[in-house]
Amino acid sequence: MIEIDGGYGEGGGQIIRTALGLSSLLKLPFRIYHIRKNRPKPGLRAQHLAGVRAVKTISSASVEGDRIDSTELAFQPGTVKGGDYRFDIGTAGATPLVLQTLLPPLVFADAESHLVLSGGTHVPISPPMHFIREIFLPVLTGMGPEVKVSLRVYGFYPRGGGEVEAHVRPIMEGASLHRPAFPEKKSVWAVRGISAVANLPLSIAERQKKAAMEVLREIKIDTDIKVTSVSAPSPGTFVFLKAEGGACIAGFSSVGIRGKRAEVVGSEAASAFLQYYHRDGCIDPHLADQIVIYLALAPGTTSFTTTAITPHLLTNLAVIKKFLDVQYTVEGQVSGPGRISIRGAGYSRKCFSG
Repeated sequence: MIEIDGGYGEGGGQIIRTALGLSSLLKLPFRIYHIRKNRPKPGLRAQHLAGVRAVKTISSASVEGDRIDSTELAFQPGTVKGGDYRFDIGTAGATPLVLQTLLPPLVFADAESHLVLSGGTHVPISPPMHFIREIFLPVLTGMGPEVKVSLRVYGFYPRGGGEVEAHVRPIMEGASLHRPAFPEKKSVWAVRGISAVANLPLSIAERQKKAAMEVLREIKIDTDIKVTSVSAPSPGTFVFLKAEGGACIAGFSSVGIRGKRAEVVGSEAASAFLQYYHRDGCIDPHLADQIVIYLALAPGTTSFTTTAITPHLLTNLAVIKKFLDVQYTVEGQVSGPGRISIRGAGYSRKCFSG
């Protein structure tokens, strides 16, 4: 059984999500201890538990320690089965994070899957569903599987109540993931985005847009931010910006919470874009963290540059290496731009059948 120290590196929930995805895919049991040791409230929270139980369901796993506040978890996977699944993450638990946990096994599954996830879609400390749909999924689908996501209902903190539908078509039997090619440098020629509100005056979305445009004015780039109202059970706001620039893909966001001014929401997203724009590197830090698990499964060596090497990324790579015979190199310092090279394991779908 693979032993994982949940307090290693940045010591957050990504360790659990990566371990669950690879364990269920490779049929390798693991035990994780010191879960979220470095967080103010250690142990499993509701959304982590939702991820555990979701992967347990699709892989018929045996699990010990799957309860709130548990600091230790043992996971013995069975066989992953594609199919129709519905998972309620509860309140504003992040549906994007649970979807990301489920995708590694499902893109190698024996059949297509249809998922309905209920919870938060645009919540703090999580990529918004717009990032998954507009930034992450184009890279993943370029590697072979077909994944489509539709936002039925938006869900904001603290109530949640959002609903996301996903269709996953695995890679062909006997096939491996395609190895993507990323350019050395980015060439951003435009910013496209959305400033949205739910159950609030549209003027708040206008203020968010104005603040974002003020920040972006310094670079004199073609910018188009749509203002809109979206459907949700409770009030909420967000701004999402996408860098348009060929194969270098990047997204930036900020969500509103009670007491956070609209101007702060808009300027946060725009400032994150500016930091990306002014730094060397192609892939944005959040996407870099999310794609390495698939690069580790693909054949051959993939190399990419990122505008920031994060502790999150380094921790994720360390967890991946516990499950897969991969080699990787990291050039650059933490928080600075750098290059990641990964020699993948080259697994094919047939490796995981039966």
